[in-house]
Formats: sequence, C-alpha cells, structure tokens
Amino acid sequence: MSETLHYDVVVAGGGLVGASAARALAERGLKVALFERRYCGAQASGVNYGGVRCQGRPEVQLPLAMRARRIWDRLPELIGIDGEFVRSGHLRLARRESDLEPLDAWSAMAQNYGLSTTVFRGTEFRERFPWLGDGAVGGSLCMSDGHANPRLVSPAFARAARALGADVRERTPITSVTHDGVRFQLTAKPDTGDELHVSCDWLLNTSGAWANHIAGTFGERVPMHAIYPNMWVTEPLPKFVGHNLGVYGGGVYARQVERGNCVIGGGRGTGDGEYAQPSADTTRAVMREACALLPALRNALLIRTWSGVEGETPDDNPIIGMSRTTPRLVHAFGFSGGGFLLAPGVGEVLADLVTQGETATPIDAFAVDRFATVPATNAEV
Repeated sequence: MSETLHYDVVVAGGGLVGASAARALAERGLKVALFERRYCGAQASGVNYGGVRCQGRPEVQLPLAMRARRIWDRLPELIGIDGEFVRSGHLRLARRESDLEPLDAWSAMAQNYGLSTTVFRGTEFRERFPWLGDGAVGGSLCMSDGHANPRLVSPAFARAARALGADVRERTPITSVTHDGVRFQLTAKPDTGDELHVSCDWLLNTSGAWANHIAGTFGERVPMHAIYPNMWVTEPLPKFVGHNLGVYGGGVYARQVERGNCVIGGGRGTGDGEYAQPSADTTRAVMREACALLPALRNALLIRTWSGVEGETPDDNPIIGMSRTTPRLVHAFGFSGGGFLLAPGVGEVLADLVTQGETATPIDAFAVDRFATVPATNAEV
C-alpha cells in the first residue's frame, strides 16, 4: 500500500469556491490539498454568466456579498490578473410599473448595508437609458456592481493557490471518504497513476452540484437538484449596452464586453446531472424578450451557446458552514446560480472557520440543517 499523504485541509472540488478557499488557507500558512475530478473552474464556476452583482440579492446574503465585492477590487494582487473585471454598474430593469415599488423597497433596505442604488422611472429613465426598448419602464442602478470573465477568474484562483504552496490535483476524483474519529481518511484516483491515500484534519466540501455525495456520506444530504443555466454570446457589435443588465423577476440578463460581444442568458438548458447542454428553444424564446429590452440585438448573429451544471436549493440560498454531524467538516455548495460574486468571499469565510473556529460574516441563514433531511431522488444530485 502506498504511503498516506497528510494535509491540514483537503478541499474537495476545484470550482471558484474551492479554489478561493485553498488560496486563502495556503496564504494563512496551512498545508492544503485541492482535489478536482476534472479541471479547476471547468464546471459552473467557469461557464456562468459572469455577473458580479450585489443588487437584487436577498438580505441574508448582503453581508457576505459586500465582503466578497471588496475582494473583486483586489484580483490583480490576489491572483495576478484582473479577470476582465469591469465596474460597469448593474441595472435591474422593471418590465411593468408594479415592479418599481419592490425596487424602491430593496434600495432602501440595501442602504443599511452600505450599498447605494438609484431607481429611475418615467422621462428620467428614458433620457438616461435611450438604448433600452419598450420592454422596460424603469430600473434600479447599482454602480458598484459589474461583470468579469469566469473562464479566466476561476482557474486563476487555483493557480494562485498552487503558487502559495497548495497541492492542487486536477483530474483526481475523491473516490471514498470516512472519518476515523480523529481524522478524515480519503482515497483519490488520478486519471493516470496509482490510487492516493490521504488523511486530513479538515475537509471542505465545495463540490458544487455533486456535493451531496460527501454531505450524504455524513448524514447531511440536502434537497438540492441540478439546474442548467442557458447562455449565449453574439458577434461583436458597436458598443451600446451601458451596464450589466438584469430584470426584476428574472427571465433574461445581458452584458457587453469590451470587444463588443453581448453575453446573454435566461431560462434553462438540459442535462442529466453530470453534463449540460443549451436549449435552442429556450434561446429563441428568451432572445425575443432580450430584443424587446435591447432593440440593437434584433439583427445580431449568435456565435455560441452553452450551459453548465449547478446545484439549486429550495430557498435559492447556498449551504455554507460547519457540519452538524462531523467535526471539522465544512460545507459550501448549492449557490443556485448566484455564486460567482460570492465565491471569493466564501473562500475567506471558510478560511476563517478553519483557522479561527468562527467568522465575523453572518452565515447562520446558510446552515446545512435548515432543511428537513430527505432521501435522494433521481432529480437530485
């Protein structure tokens, strides 16, 4: 039998949450290993829409979101690149007059967390945003929000973790995990090479849509199912979209990158819990709505569509925090399509829990035991 490798912390899952946690822990001097069954940032973390927004989040997420947002300004220092992060502002559109009142209410609430938004309506809205079509009657603008390129950001956090001394192992799935009463005992099987035997004092479950494999092993399976966000990108167009766009009530989101391409998303693709693919029917339906909001898209050529696999919880809030059954097991998954902004902040929170036993950022609303334990179904992951 090969020698057992020992680490202070093993991170199971190399998405943006896991990679940011590995970087933060390595920076604090711990011996860290990150195991990813494919490539770091290749799943939801690397194929999402790329919105970096605090606006529109439920109140319980705002302390974490504000902590995370401050980290995005430090990307060059932390990971060596800016990840094409642009502080474009996020404009949350109202499609009907009745949508403006909740936008006003959200704006007032967000002020309590130091987040400033401005709601526009009527003539002022039309004059401020002449590039918008009749599909919107008003909107709330948060200028501190923006967007970035997930294909760059997620792998860069993993590279930064490695540069700080973390043992980052891609194409190396964890095949079994137990707790012997003192430490976690794991086996992992790289695509090439012999099976690895690993022990660790702490285990971070950051396995995204597949996190119930570990959570369930320790009696903490949550009612999470796979979703497949549907996205596409246009040919380069003359610059006209002034902000990262969302819509109150959901349905469509859009942004334009410096090269002129418009990244648009909405609805769901299809998948089997393991792989995802975009839906042409969904793309056509949502594109009609996008064109009502952005008339300049009507003759645009779509050059690529894609999807990814993400885990969604019943309340659309993630699972973040200590296990209730197993010492030194920490969960962070189920981000329900809204984890891109949050992930660097979550990584810091996880590092707090490991090194300090607590965090100053409120996370009680994300406890793993807030749902009744349910048996697995075919729709769950």
